[in-house]
Amino acid sequence: MRTEPSGFREFVVARSPALLRTAWMLTGDQAAAEDLLQTALARTWPHWARIADGQPDAYVRKVMVRVNANWRARRWNQETPTPDADLHHQRHHTPDENDPARLDDRLIVLKALMTLPVRQRQVVVLRFFDDLSVDAVADVMGCSTGTVKSQSAKGLTKLRQALEATEPDRTSTR
Repeated sequence: MRTEPSGFREFVVARSPALLRTAWMLTGDQAAAEDLLQTALARTWPHWARIADGQPDAYVRKVMVRVNANWRARRWNQETPTPDADLHHQRHHTPDENDPARLDDRLIVLKALMTLPVRQRQVVVLRFFDDLSVDAVADVMGCSTGTVKSQSAKGLTKLRQALEATEPDRTSTR
């Protein structure tokens, strides 16, 4: 068995909360988010010596995006959990759940994010929730900056429509 790479444990402890939030927004499910992050970290571990001095966050995000896309492509289509059950589960297990005043807003945004196609959701999460530049998102996703820009525009439009559909009273007051 190989020894743990130097600095890997510290990275995991320091960055897991932020990376878990990203995984949660990509998957829409706490358990799936934890699995996604764990899988990404396990795939990062063997390459740690090569990436530790670079941008390990970007590497882990890239792995999460690819694994998430592969999982979604392989998902068994006959099993469809109900949104209410997922949201009830999330109500008790969301990241940063110490802020109950914002919990409903986070759940509304998560539900709207889940209406986006996978690639648009990935772009919106990485670009606007993780605050990555267009170039950084393109690198993480392995696509052009033009693709990031077009997917951002389409994703934000669909996200706004989904939010308006679920919360018409809130959007009319803004």
